[in-house]
Parts: sequence; C-alpha cells; structure tokens
Amino acid sequence: MIDKPLDGVRVIDFGQFIAAPAATQVLVDLGADVIKVEPVHGESARGIGAHGKAMVENYNRGKRAIALDLKDPRGQEIARRLIAGADIVVQNLRPGVMDKLGLGAEEMRAAHPHLVYATVSGFGLHGPSRNRAGLDIAAQAESGLMWVTGEHDGEPQKVGAQIVDAATGYVCAQAILGAYIRRLRTGEGDTVEVSLLEVAIHLQAPNWGAYLDTGNEPRRMGNGQPTVAPAADIMPTSDGSVVVSAYSEVHFRRLCRLLGREELADDARFADNESRVRNRVALLTELRAAFANMTSDEAMDVLAANGVVAGRINTYPEAMRSPDVQASGLFIEVSRPDGVPATALGTPWHLESVPKLPTAGAPDLGQHTAELIAELGYPTDALDALAADGVVALGR
Repeated sequence: MIDKPLDGVRVIDFGQFIAAPAATQVLVDLGADVIKVEPVHGESARGIGAHGKAMVENYNRGKRAIALDLKDPRGQEIARRLIAGADIVVQNLRPGVMDKLGLGAEEMRAAHPHLVYATVSGFGLHGPSRNRAGLDIAAQAESGLMWVTGEHDGEPQKVGAQIVDAATGYVCAQAILGAYIRRLRTGEGDTVEVSLLEVAIHLQAPNWGAYLDTGNEPRRMGNGQPTVAPAADIMPTSDGSVVVSAYSEVHFRRLCRLLGREELADDARFADNESRVRNRVALLTELRAAFANMTSDEAMDVLAANGVVAGRINTYPEAMRSPDVQASGLFIEVSRPDGVPATALGTPWHLESVPKLPTAGAPDLGQHTAELIAELGYPTDALDALAADGVVALGR
C-alpha cells in the first residue's frame, strides 16, 4: 500500500466560501484529515443558493464537519481542543474575529509552537485595509485585473469565474506545505499569510513586469495582446469559433499556408510582427474570412496537427465532453450523505502516491459533530447538553 503524502496530518479548517476551503481541499486530496468547523447555522456559502452549494460541494470533499457556536466559551474550548491535536489551522473569517475568540495565530502558536497557522485575508494584514472584508471581485478591481479585462472601448470587466479566490486557495496550500516541510526538519511551526489582493496582482506578472520595465500602462484590448499579432485572437468558424496565436514569423507563415493564403505572409502590411500589430484590424479581417469557411473541428485538425497554437472555444457541456478532459479524470463521482451520488471536480494534478482521490462528497452541516466530540473525550451526556444548549449542532 502506498502512503499518501499527508497521511496522519490533521488540519482544522475554519474557512468559508472558496479561498480557505480550496486550500484545505488540496490537503484532503494529499491525504490529510481535515476537520471543517462551521457555525451552528452553517457557513455562509450554504445560504446563497445553487452557487453556494457548488462551493460547498467542490471545495469540501472528504472533510469531516463539526458545527460549533464559537461565541460560547464552551464552543471555544472545543475549538481549542481540536487545534491542540492538529498540525495545521486554516481560517479566512472576518479580520480580527479569530483573535477576539482567543483562537488567533499569535495565541494558538504560543500555546502550540508546532502549529502551522494560515490566514487568508482580502487585503493583507499589515496595510490600512487590513480590517476590510474582501471578496474575489474586490481583489479583481483593486489589483488592476478588471482594468485590463474587456473590450478596448468598453467598461472594465470581471473574469468570468472567481479565479482570484481559487488561485488564492492554491497559493495558500503551497505556502502551508512549505511551512509544514520546514516543521518536519526543525520541529517549529509557522504563520502563513495570503491575501486575495496580492495573488490577484501576481496572477498578472507579465502585465506588471512590462509596466515596471517600460512605464507603459496596460490597456483593455479584448482578446488580443498588445505587442504581438495574431495572438489570443478569436476566429469565428461556420459552427463556433477558435482562438489562435501565431505571431512568430515561422508560425505566421505556417498559418497562412495552412489557410491557403500564402500571399498574406508577403503582404507589406503583415511583413513582420510590428507591422501586424499596427495593422491588426486588416489582419484579422483577412484571417477571419479564411476561418469562416471551416468548422471548428476542421480548423483544429489542421492547426493542431501542424504545431499552431489554437483552442476550440467550448461551452461547459462541450468542455466536459472533450476527450482530453475525460482522459484527465478531473470529474469524479462522489457519495453524498443522503445516498444520492453526484459529480464533483477532483484535483488538477496527479501523483503516483495518490492513485485515486477520496470518493466522499462534502459533509452535511455538523455531520461528524458527535464523532469528533467523542474523540475529544467528552462523555455522551456532555454532548447531549451541548446540543441542547445550541453550542453544537448535530448532523442529520
């Protein structure tokens, strides 16, 4: 039997919505025992309809769930006992909440120096906005990401998914794993801080790098790229569209040949990349006329087979039917507490030591409360009293 990388590691997850739960989902899939701590009424995502349900289902697979009233000293004591037996703590509650509850990084690491304690915030813990609530959209806005997204003459646009939240979760997991490896070497825990704002800026490293180097501010320009052409340009086909990048001289000439438009490569307007950028509108007019006579499958067959970077622009159902997506095993079948199987997203990586991901879906609110309270040494009558007083919520 192959041991998973994090077998035997216990994680206490106070996360809500996406960023912190996404980080601990990585740890679950690496083999950790992740205990999700929620309020007795459930985490915030449980109350926002289908989209919130999707967050819960896809970022909490295989976790154990306990529901506590952390405003009650008895609930705080249960949380402290959970933390005392853990290796890693992750939280993204409103800034200052964990400190007020006596469960913050400084106090918990003083009591348990071995802990790796990770905090996800909206804007970092050291600047003037450290106490602001922060969500994905605010980070997209304030990082410049929305400013460079959209059509040239249109308003700023958000990215079509909560990409900053998700990326922050992955960055947080990366930092946690680094801190945990250090703990294995030294015995010392660590404090991890990750913010949506910093991740949102870092996701734009090429844009920011160019700006820092030249002083030229990036601008919205739709799907094209400012300094190369054709690049990330949309080519409508007879039944859909594809995106194409072929801006090196070799690839541009190859594209023209494959389209049966060799003369475009010798046209003075498109003689080099600088000319193509300057005459982008004319270039796209010519290329799109050629693609209009092809189906998306025909275009992809020709381009992919000849080393031209291109992608079919898929709807969600089309993406799910993609042979490459199906071969990846990214969509997995999971069991639910109600017994009804469901499809969820697995992890976007593969390890030999993790040949198969856990098949347990997300837990119901408080599903493992009784189990975990018993593990902490509370007798049955104490659990009954805690439940009767609303300090804990028991799963259905």
